[in-house]
Amino acid sequence: MTARPPVAPYLTVSPAAGAIAFYTAAFDAKQKALMPALDGLRILHCELEINGGALFLSDAFPEFGTARTPLPGEPVTMSVSLEFATAEEVDEVFTRATKLGAKGEVTPTYSFWGTRTAILRDPFGHRWIMNGPLNQQK
Repeated sequence: MTARPPVAPYLTVSPAAGAIAFYTAAFDAKQKALMPALDGLRILHCELEINGGALFLSDAFPEFGTARTPLPGEPVTMSVSLEFATAEEVDEVFTRATKLGAKGEVTPTYSFWGTRTAILRDPFGHRWIMNGPLNQQK
C-alpha cells in the first residue's frame, strides 16, 4: 500500500475527465489512480501527482451529498498553491496554462515577499497560486 499524502486538496470538478486532461497538459500532472463511476460517464476518484504533491478530484455526485461544481462565473474560494524550484517555472507553467484556457489573474511578477509569483483560474473555476524563488541555491 502506498503512503497517502498528509494533506491533499480534493476538487469537485465537472467534467472531471476534462480537468484531468487540462491538469496533465498545463501542470505536467501524472495520474496515480483513477476510479470511473458505475454510470460510465463520471469519475468517482482520481489522484494526480503535481509538482511532487497530490491532488484528488472527482465529478460531482449530488446523489451522495451536497458537493457540487462551481457555477459559471462563481468564484471558488479555495486555492491550490504550487511552489516551484525556480522562478522560470512560474512563467513557463503560467504561459502553458493560459494557452490551454486558464485565465490569468496575476501575471508573473516579482513579489515583495521574494518570489516570482503568478495566479490563474483554471477553466473549471479553481484558483492556482504559483511561486518560485528568486535566488536558486545551486
